[in-house]
Amino acid sequence: MGFARRSTQPDPDPVTTQEWRDSIQAVAERWGEGEARRLLQATVEAAKDAGVDIEVVETPYLNTIHPEDQGAYPGDLAMEERLHGIIRWNAMMMVTRANKYFDGIGGHISTYASASHAWEIGFNHFFRGKDDGSSGDHLYWQGHASPG
Repeated sequence: MGFARRSTQPDPDPVTTQEWRDSIQAVAERWGEGEARRLLQATVEAAKDAGVDIEVVETPYLNTIHPEDQGAYPGDLAMEERLHGIIRWNAMMMVTRANKYFDGIGGHISTYASASHAWEIGFNHFFRGKDDGSSGDHLYWQGHASPG
């Protein structure tokens, strides 16, 4: 049934936790995954009705993949790190030069540096144009913080 969640908090009552786990496993085995899902969703709703603040997610991680589950990096990491460094340096120099003539142009160069890294990874490994046999990705960047 999906992913095994890795908890970072100590379990104050492992016996009760195991009983709940065994129960949901028994439901899944006897009545199927759909019934187990319905029962868990009903339990979450009951907890919310009781005022329990539950953060529901669809994967075991909110913002990352466990290192053991990551695949190999699809590119030349050393070359890409060097290129990212050049891009950040170039952006910093453009802002510094512009500030020489017009004060106050760039104060968010670190914001640009971190955002540009994410963009470059996307451009190099994820975003697709119409030339690869698909309809292509439509991207809209709404920049608020920095020149670059």
